Parts: sequence; structure tokens; C-alpha cells
Amino acid sequence: MRIKSGVYTRRRKRKYFRLAKGSYSNKGNRWRMVHQHVEKSLEKSYFDRKKKKRNYRKLWISRINAIAREFNLPYSKFMDGLVKSGVTINRKMLADMAVNDKASFTSLMELAKKALAK
Repeated sequence: MRIKSGVYTRRRKRKYFRLAKGSYSNKGNRWRMVHQHVEKSLEKSYFDRKKKKRNYRKLWISRINAIAREFNLPYSKFMDGLVKSGVTINRKMLADMAVNDKASFTSLMELAKKALAK
């Protein structure tokens, strides 16, 4: 006896249609368009999760650079000074300190300047 695959096909397609819900034009209700749209959007979401990490790092570096230049020290020299002084703190925390806790950032700046002077 021949077994039709209607139930399984509908179940498989339903997952895609749910992911495409609210999409523009035929990208939400025609199978070929839904399949293409969902595949592409899932691919983009994967790459954009990676891109978000890059964007945050750029933001942190620009914040640190802006505050460091107020103390007449560019970002690269500041980071070099921190490495030479043995401070291991990541850029996310440095950027947070630069925005919210000026006193501790100033003390780190002095540490970096001393390390560079040696």
C-alpha cells in the first residue's frame, strides 16, 4: 500500500510558515517565497550575531579613546601602558569605567602613564 506524505509535509512546512509570519507581500504565504525568505533571514541573523560583537568592540574602543585623549594619551598608548603595568582588564569594563566611574579610570590612566615613562 502506498503511503502519502501529506501530514509530514504540512508539519515541516508549518514550521517555516510560522517563522515567516508577518513578512511582507508573498513572503509570508507562498511556500517557495517563504522557504527562500526564512532561509535567508536565518543566515543573516547568524552573521549579524557575529557582527554585533564587532560593533560593540568598536564602540568600546571609541569610548576609551575619547576619554583617554582628554588626558593627552591616545588609545594605543593607553592600552600599551596598561599592558606594561600588568593590568588585565577588558575593553568592555574599561569603557564602562570611562563613562560611569571617572575616578577609577583616572587612576588607571596614571598607572599607564607611569608604565610608559619607564
